[in-house]
Amino acid sequence: MPRPSTDHRLRKSGKAQLSSSEIYERVRRMAQTFTFRPGERVNEIELARELDVSRTPLREVLNQLLVEGFLRREANKGFVCRALDPAQIYALYEFRRELEKSIARLACQRAGDDDIAALEAFTLDSKDVPEDEDSSRLLHLDETFHLRLAGMTQNAEFMRALENVNARIHYVRWIDMQSGRRKYTQGEHLKIVDALKRRDAETLVSMVDAHISRRMDQIVDTVKRSYAEIYTRTRNHPTTAGAA
Repeated sequence: MPRPSTDHRLRKSGKAQLSSSEIYERVRRMAQTFTFRPGERVNEIELARELDVSRTPLREVLNQLLVEGFLRREANKGFVCRALDPAQIYALYEFRRELEKSIARLACQRAGDDDIAALEAFTLDSKDVPEDEDSSRLLHLDETFHLRLAGMTQNAEFMRALENVNARIHYVRWIDMQSGRRKYTQGEHLKIVDALKRRDAETLVSMVDAHISRRMDQIVDTVKRSYAEIYTRTRNHPTTAGAA
């Protein structure tokens, strides 16, 4: 994931401040988990005060998040939190589906036997994590499975693209993870690993397609539940969706 270029430590009143990379992680987490509500203006002065940082590195971070799709800019308002729109979420899932199909096809060609064995062991270990485990941990395990598969392409651009789309749908997937479908999902992961072991690219790509497409059918309902969670929490007690 790209990072703001400046990484020096700012000092204010002789006290070490957050580095630009730390500011990026903090603000990105806030945008990722909708600590800023959809369509809400990001008040740079208040945010700089909250983080105890200068506005210069903060502005650099906000511009980076604008490029990455977490924020947008509106006339007379400045930086605004992205919308939580079913059509946009669907588009992101559609992109993720096509991206992961390409990843699966290339991984089938390039994955080493040791890498496949390690992915199988990881999947078997994570399969036993109970359904009532913290949703953030469950989502982290799921994202890790797909990122490890992407790593088998030996192409950093696939990894970077998947990390970005995962981050932009992270909150919606966190909500969806609470619906109790993990056992079914883990079963699909094991079938994906089996197709990869057999180097059966056609079956592997088909499984990845179906695996992601099932989530797309419930997007409208999941977005509604996402809005309900966002507007019933308070700024002082944000979601734990970002924890992993």
